[in-house]
Amino acid sequence: MNALAATSRNFKQAAKLLGLDSKLEKSLLIPFREIKVECTIPKDDGTLASFVGFRVQHDNARGPMKGGIRYHSEVDPDEVNALAQLMTWKTAVANIPYGGAKGGIGCSPGDLSLSELERLTRVFTQKIHDLIGVHTDVPAPDMGTNAQTMAWILDEYSKFHGYSPAIVTGKPVDLGGSLGRDAATGRGVLFATEALLAEYGKGISGQRFVIQGFGNVGSWAAQLITKAGGKVVAVSDVTGAIKHSNGLDIENLLKYSVKNRGIKGFSGGDAIDSNSLLTEDCDVLIPAALGGVINRENANDVRAKFIIEAANHPTDPEADEILSKKGVCILPDILANSGGVTVSYFEWVQNIQGFMWDEEKVNSELKTYMTKGFKHVKEMCKTHNCDLRMGAFTLGVNRVARATLLRGWEA
Repeated sequence: MNALAATSRNFKQAAKLLGLDSKLEKSLLIPFREIKVECTIPKDDGTLASFVGFRVQHDNARGPMKGGIRYHSEVDPDEVNALAQLMTWKTAVANIPYGGAKGGIGCSPGDLSLSELERLTRVFTQKIHDLIGVHTDVPAPDMGTNAQTMAWILDEYSKFHGYSPAIVTGKPVDLGGSLGRDAATGRGVLFATEALLAEYGKGISGQRFVIQGFGNVGSWAAQLITKAGGKVVAVSDVTGAIKHSNGLDIENLLKYSVKNRGIKGFSGGDAIDSNSLLTEDCDVLIPAALGGVINRENANDVRAKFIIEAANHPTDPEADEILSKKGVCILPDILANSGGVTVSYFEWVQNIQGFMWDEEKVNSELKTYMTKGFKHVKEMCKTHNCDLRMGAFTLGVNRVARATLLRGWEA
């Protein structure tokens, strides 16, 4: 099931539990605005190349729209639409004053030089600068983009509107980026996992973890979990997968993966088939890579007791049903990986105030938000007698619906 179908299905189920008016339900599902622009740039060899850029602005009832920009060859409007909608519910669950958006350019960033990427980013910004804004829509990095991309957007946008550091988050610290932003999603995963395990009278210490994906989120989660006394027994990335029953040396693995552009060949563990990683024996499974990886084909073989969704939409709805029958507890993505957008919000607040925080404050505020978010989701689970995924969706959808009605929806 693709991301759009799965997200819409979860939304409809939540709307039913909440007893939403059918007209309001339909209105909440339809995006506020969809933007599609052509971006033509001169390449380094003098030829012209054209790319299509998208920005889907889903909902702004609770505040400016917020969401990443991805550079990927398979950026398609359907996926961007689903992720924009997911951001609306995610910001509401985190209880930060934002709506949802998502954007992207259909390109292969690996095939473009740095100067070509800069030209492409600037042209894209020129085409959408009057449709984004500090109090309208605030982009952030996503797959294939980074702090440098945000710096180019900030610079290009500022040419039209004056210096506006709050126009994007995930910027370099030298340009008003927040301390702690780099580790935020992984740290949020740690705090969310702690909150969930505490419900079962457990802590991170002594638990065995398997992490799929060793990019920004997976590697930070692995480091922080190890520091908190957890054992990371298996890890995978695009190059391969490794395991060590006594726990991997994450610090050395990280150095190795940076040096060798991947974990393949690391001598501190045994190589295993990447496809079998999700079914390795462990207490907590953290999918931190792509969507749809846990599906009806492999859900029966999952041996973890807890799944923490650090990636967007890693579990298919069909797999959800199989896993819940097995008694596996899933912490859904819209809560588990909301650390990134929460610290993005802190960055925006710091930029607007022109007053920067130290890293300790950022991390302690993040812990407060993640722990509160989990508590509110649990309350919705009790109210509607549902699992954590529906608890999170009913919480998010209810907050957006209330804001919509309070603003005078039919006016």
